[in-house]
Amino acid sequence: MQRGNARFVAGKPRHPRQNVERRHDVAAGQRPRAVLFGCSDSRLSAEIIFDMGLGDLFVVRNAGQVVSDSVVGSLEYAVAVLEVPLLVVLGHDECGAVAAAIESTNADSAPLPPHIWRLIAPIVPAVRRVQRESVRAGNPADRIDAEHVGREHLRDTVAELLHSSELISDAVADGRLAIVGANYRLSEGTAVPDVIVGLPSDAPAAS
Repeated sequence: MQRGNARFVAGKPRHPRQNVERRHDVAAGQRPRAVLFGCSDSRLSAEIIFDMGLGDLFVVRNAGQVVSDSVVGSLEYAVAVLEVPLLVVLGHDECGAVAAAIESTNADSAPLPPHIWRLIAPIVPAVRRVQRESVRAGNPADRIDAEHVGREHLRDTVAELLHSSELISDAVADGRLAIVGANYRLSEGTAVPDVIVGLPSDAPAAS
């Protein structure tokens, strides 16, 4: 995945495994190399930014990469049934869900529609931590570094997956699964690892 991302950043993608033969090969079943849980942002098309093809990635996405029952179930399916050795949690800068979570902490902010509020509420603890750090550093409470919040939320997401899924945490403990939390830079196109948990011995080579 790192090599594929490097090709994308350099503007030299190979678009591998996207032909008719590959389509026929994967029609009867799938053996993805990794599962990716990321934000639904339209600028984060996983197979494009990692220059991968059909059947390479099992992708789960929602706004702000927020953990939910459906997300955990989907990731557990990838780990237990598809036996993927790698779980990538992908956040990014300029995230609308992070911005909405920050805005929601303002005393004069307008109420959000209920479903949107429930979606972004898990990001608010990261906002509060960054606010407290900012105040301790002598900065105004209303000046929040959104990228810092995004990084904190990414780490919270990885921790929550390990906490909420015994299946996933056991796979990491057994050496069958690694989790990488990475931040994607929209303008640069780079996916930069920030959190790494576990290191499976049978992980497939990147391509």
